[in-house]
Amino acid sequence: MLFQFDLSTPSEGLVDITREVKEAISESGVTEGICVIYCPHTTSAITINENADPDVKTDFLYGMDKIFPDMSAFRHCEGNSDAHLKSSAVGVSETVIVSKGRPLLGTWQGIYFCEFDGPRSRKFYVKVMRG
Repeated sequence: MLFQFDLSTPSEGLVDITREVKEAISESGVTEGICVIYCPHTTSAITINENADPDVKTDFLYGMDKIFPDMSAFRHCEGNSDAHLKSSAVGVSETVIVSKGRPLLGTWQGIYFCEFDGPRSRKFYVKVMRG
């Protein structure tokens, strides 16, 4: 089953979407299978990371800015080349095993929508398949 979710994002940040993914899995009725979380945008991404300490999100964004700074040498006319690079590096999807009707995540893991060029109205998809 395919589910679409809409969200409003900050200018830059990681939005916890774990609840929405769990909701999609539950609604699908799939107890054993695979779940793909997909972002159809070129300046945002999907990742799995720690969800216990909020400083991890801050450090993640700080590190991405150090690796991919906004530079005047970029030629893309929209001025968001750094966001495109971040999106490509992180990736636009994650695949999660579904076990006992829940995403198989580690104790401290959460699923995040990464915004690198907001604020924006965004969407993401969750595809749940029996396995």
